[in-house]
Amino acid sequence: MQDRMAIVISKGTLDMAYPPFILATAAAAMDMECMLFFTFWGLDIINRHKVDNLEVSVAANPGVPAMAKVVGAVPGGTRVVSNMMKGQFAKSNVMTIREFVATAKEMGVHLVGCQMSMDVLGVKREDLLPEVEDVVGAATFLDFARDAKISLFI
Repeated sequence: MQDRMAIVISKGTLDMAYPPFILATAAAAMDMECMLFFTFWGLDIINRHKVDNLEVSVAANPGVPAMAKVVGAVPGGTRVVSNMMKGQFAKSNVMTIREFVATAKEMGVHLVGCQMSMDVLGVKREDLLPEVEDVVGAATFLDFARDAKISLFI
């Protein structure tokens, strides 16, 4: 059986969107089967209406520099900090989240939404990016994760 990695994504901020895609594409490049399970606000990352407007979590993030917290505290500041981060990613030739989604799909990463979270939050299947393979329940994800050598919650 092929090695597996299973990742649960529950946060929909820009800074929390990158780690699962970096790890998933690295795993796929290492010939690991990988599933990304987007639940609760993590669904924003695969929501076609929201993916391009994800923002950095400034206020509650202890890793954010003090100056960014000051800027983030003023009206519109979170958007300024988020745009600065997006600019830094672009300057460093890092893919956008939308590009990561497409690349992950091309590499065979399973992108799935959580049915219960979608029901609770009123997210429809047509709101999701076309790269999303399926909408599943927790049991389907756990069946995959049962055989994973690596399981992460982001």
